[in-house]
Amino acid sequence: MNLTQIKCLSVFAIFAIIGFGPISVTCLIGMYVVLMRPQWFWELICNLYAKLPLPQPVKHIHHARIKCFLSLVGLFIIDIAPVPVNSVIAIIIVLSRPMWFYSLAANIYDKN
Repeated sequence: MNLTQIKCLSVFAIFAIIGFGPISVTCLIGMYVVLMRPQWFWELICNLYAKLPLPQPVKHIHHARIKCFLSLVGLFIIDIAPVPVNSVIAIIIVLSRPMWFYSLAANIYDKN
């Protein structure tokens, strides 16, 4: 486990605790990232996947940003329930570091 994973896990644990309210902070941050593509998030992804063999670049997934944003809107609606779904999903992604997530982030950031 690298330092970036530990930091992300601690942040998402806090988000899971405060996520019992009506607003999903995790989803709002995700929507911001998909729309604005801040440089800090790409650096976070690179640090999270450091020392892992990264997949070969795949041509753009058609409309990856739109699909991600709509998925996050759906999760935002689901997260209104008293169980913090998004933070748990984020924790699983940080722990397992699946290659599909790196590929999706690369598509959103046009890094292919």
